[in-house]
Amino acid sequence: MVVTATRFPETTGTATPGVTVITADDIRNSAAKTVPDILSQQAGINVRDLFGNNAASTTVDMRGFGASGTQNTLILVDGRRVSDVDLSGVQWAAVPLGAIDRIEIVRGSGAVLYGDGASSGVINIITRSPGTQKSGVTVEGSYGSYDTHELQLYGNLNGERAGFSVQAIDRASGGYRDNNHNRQHNLLADLYWLPGLGEITLKLAADRQGIRLPGARQIQPSLNVNQFISDKRGAQTPLDYASRDGDRALLDWRVPTSFGEFNLSGGWRGKEQKSYFDFSGFPNYRIADLNVLSLTPRVKVTLPLAGHANTLIAGVDSYRWDYRLLVSNAPGNITRPINTVEAQQQNTAIYLQDTLQLTQRFSVTAGARRERFNIDATDRYNAAAPGGAFGSGAPPGSQSESANAFELGVRYQLAAQSTLHARSGTSFRFANVDEIYETSAAFTNQFQFLRPQKARTHEVGYETRGMAGRMRAALYTMEVRDEIHLDPFTNGTGNTNLPPSRRRGFELDGQWLATPTVTLGAAYSHIDATFREGVLPGSAFSQLNVQLAGRTVPLVPRNKLSVNAAWAVNAHTRLSAAANYVGSQFMDNDEGNTLGVKIPAYTVVDLKLTYRNGPWRVGGAINNLFGKSYYNYAVRSQFVADRYNVYPLPERNISLNVAYEFR
Repeated sequence: MVVTATRFPETTGTATPGVTVITADDIRNSAAKTVPDILSQQAGINVRDLFGNNAASTTVDMRGFGASGTQNTLILVDGRRVSDVDLSGVQWAAVPLGAIDRIEIVRGSGAVLYGDGASSGVINIITRSPGTQKSGVTVEGSYGSYDTHELQLYGNLNGERAGFSVQAIDRASGGYRDNNHNRQHNLLADLYWLPGLGEITLKLAADRQGIRLPGARQIQPSLNVNQFISDKRGAQTPLDYASRDGDRALLDWRVPTSFGEFNLSGGWRGKEQKSYFDFSGFPNYRIADLNVLSLTPRVKVTLPLAGHANTLIAGVDSYRWDYRLLVSNAPGNITRPINTVEAQQQNTAIYLQDTLQLTQRFSVTAGARRERFNIDATDRYNAAAPGGAFGSGAPPGSQSESANAFELGVRYQLAAQSTLHARSGTSFRFANVDEIYETSAAFTNQFQFLRPQKARTHEVGYETRGMAGRMRAALYTMEVRDEIHLDPFTNGTGNTNLPPSRRRGFELDGQWLATPTVTLGAAYSHIDATFREGVLPGSAFSQLNVQLAGRTVPLVPRNKLSVNAAWAVNAHTRLSAAANYVGSQFMDNDEGNTLGVKIPAYTVVDLKLTYRNGPWRVGGAINNLFGKSYYNYAVRSQFVADRYNVYPLPERNISLNVAYEFR
């Protein structure tokens, strides 16, 4: 199997330790509907979902960062980052499951090769390439609970020196909750060409998504209020909605050489997001535009060093984000915005990583990265705009920072398919534009620039692979300084650099071919995420002097276990089952661990049956088989001692699909 954890294709036997690969077959055989569904079954990854409606507003958190998990887990699509300089989160719906060839998960700091925001690891989603698919056309349709229906069309033409594929997807769902309708369109095209010197790949994609936002369900025991029991499917915000239009293009030229490989890669991505929030009669309408340009040339050199096999990877990463935000009190007034926020961010980095094979079994890897960050931001305020009489504008501001990342690792091959590894590395994260644009204690807008977040990770691990299966175990610790996080306890709304924290964890996962027809798998993780010291000052409007030392980081379950089984009933039929247990966790905004109530532990079981015969494929899935009532995100009120909001997720739901392949 080929993986690209080092940003170059490698076999799994020589790839970076700790890499998990989820194949297209794994995805098809699961009951998962979205990428986060798949990731939730992996060790060390916790997924939080607000609405359960096709991955909109879903957070993927690796190794226990809690609310800031999205900003500390770097998400890539075809090697290109889709983690953005705003807090809108990753638009998982822009990458439908049917378009994926494989997903690569690299745990632990990936900062040397990938830079900003790769503190806990990297998830790289590789889409299908026409060169790896047979020529033909596939049509697939599905229908399920909550009036969810989807139609997919995939066509591939694969020639001797060139190939082309296109995929179109239309999906709609009424949603589990009131005011939760979702509509999604995806179009993807892929072209590859072998010109005689290397391989040229062009990937194009467009996605359109509209979603209604039902808000939370409120619980306040002192008033005997529990909407999770009395009306879990109701809507707190029946007027709220959001939409997103996104486009992306990637051009990649790979050139093999006598000494290794050269890769010249560039990309563009744009998105427009619109959102309307009623705020109990004080409406807020926003349009945010973001354009990203990237250039990432890199080279891999495989030449002996002092008589030993040696591989050097070197490259330059250059990303430029152009961001524009319009704020108004109604969609009809957006041409006269109250605030026009503009920001330009430039990240430029150079990196080196060298792997020296000292003996047949023992290798050493060392790497370093230097990254430069610059942001310029302005806020034009129009007091004469509708609703602008009581607003304000932030004075312009800019920030320039530099950060370094280092990594040192060793790998020892115990046997043909078994290895031990140990590594130590540093990582960093810069605050994004949504984290620096905030409302001050005096309720005026401002740009508050924050210190870069720094982290140091140490890890030891063991891996073994064989004909009967695989197993991986890892033990790690991560020390974090100046963590960038929302501070809910001060006047106004803004972010801050938190006091030092520590993550310690253990991961164990594996897969076993129990019989020629039965495969079993499991993934367990234990995370101890605590603040080491410090106090959040708070205010009279919320909580005063919130003690952090020894407290558990919110939204981090201490224990998580996933088990799965697949049975090839016969040559045509396959039955798959998965159970996912997530332990209890403190709620968002409960940094002091004083609420007295946690997000309860839950277990969800999924089941899928697939039948294949010739060009036909028919399947059915039951998600949340036992109808568990649960939620995996909740937030404590800043102002009322026992009030908190929860976001109920779908109970038992089913889906049926049928596909036909024209070859």
